[in-house]
Amino acid sequence: MSGRLVHVGSAVVDYVYRIDALPAPGMEKTASSFAQVAGGGFNMMVAASRTGMQVVFGGQLGSGPNGDFLRAAFAAEGIATLTPPSPLTDSGNCVAMISSDAERTFVSWPGAESVLSRDLMAPVAVAPGDWVFTSGYTLSYPKSRDALTDWIEALPADIPFVFDPTPVISDIPRPILSRVLARTTWLSCNRTEAVEIADVEDLAARLLVDHCPQAAGVVIRSGPKGCHVRLANGSAQTIAGFKVNAVDTNGAGDTHIGAFVSALARGIPPFEAARYANAAAAISVTRHGGSSAPSDHEIQTFLSHAADPSGAGRTQKANA
Repeated sequence: MSGRLVHVGSAVVDYVYRIDALPAPGMEKTASSFAQVAGGGFNMMVAASRTGMQVVFGGQLGSGPNGDFLRAAFAAEGIATLTPPSPLTDSGNCVAMISSDAERTFVSWPGAESVLSRDLMAPVAVAPGDWVFTSGYTLSYPKSRDALTDWIEALPADIPFVFDPTPVISDIPRPILSRVLARTTWLSCNRTEAVEIADVEDLAARLLVDHCPQAAGVVIRSGPKGCHVRLANGSAQTIAGFKVNAVDTNGAGDTHIGAFVSALARGIPPFEAARYANAAAAISVTRHGGSSAPSDHEIQTFLSHAADPSGAGRTQKANA
């Protein structure tokens, strides 16, 4: 694999609390455990890196303890940062509450990752074979969206651009969203996010025709059902997931996208890449922590067992 993943997004520090259920308004809960981990876009980068893709980060980290924590996490995964740290503020953080049903609730505070300028992004250069990714989080920030959108539109035509609108899609100004979608090569989103864009019955087809004219395809992640992939040539498949015992769905969508892009970059056909990504997400939800993406070896082992009659065609617990 010669190309890199150039991730121009947001990385934050997650403060993860495990609770049996969310507290009622005005009430309090005692967590059964707490962890401080790298999160946000870091989860997607880890998934691509652990499945064989070289990853570099083109967003901004802070200059305080959160930024230091993230730099150490990046170094441990072999992910280089292309931009200098912010001299003004620290990286942001996210409080993640994971309930006993493996669902998660977030409260975020944006920091240095919410600020991008064209001057700051000057060192973020792409080369033939590279893939570029960004998420809706970075486009939702008023101090980053314009510079990032201009930068995306200026990408060479032969550079694949992958976009995940994320749950904050409604916070992205429609003109910005339309410009980014027009340059998107692969769109990966869950059904709720797809409806925000298209609001039509045949989501995947309408996304391609009306919103992503240059796209090779669209992936709509559907949690327990796996994902639906539609290509620009009109072919489409719903790729079933895998039944697992989920303990933490945090980061599963990020893992899915990272594994999918990594597979595509190795030349794996899209429908096969989607099954590979389903397997990666299935493994990730059986582990605690958002950056719980498996290695390529672990995914291949999982798929070899799933291919036999006892495991084929099962439905995944969660991957969106």
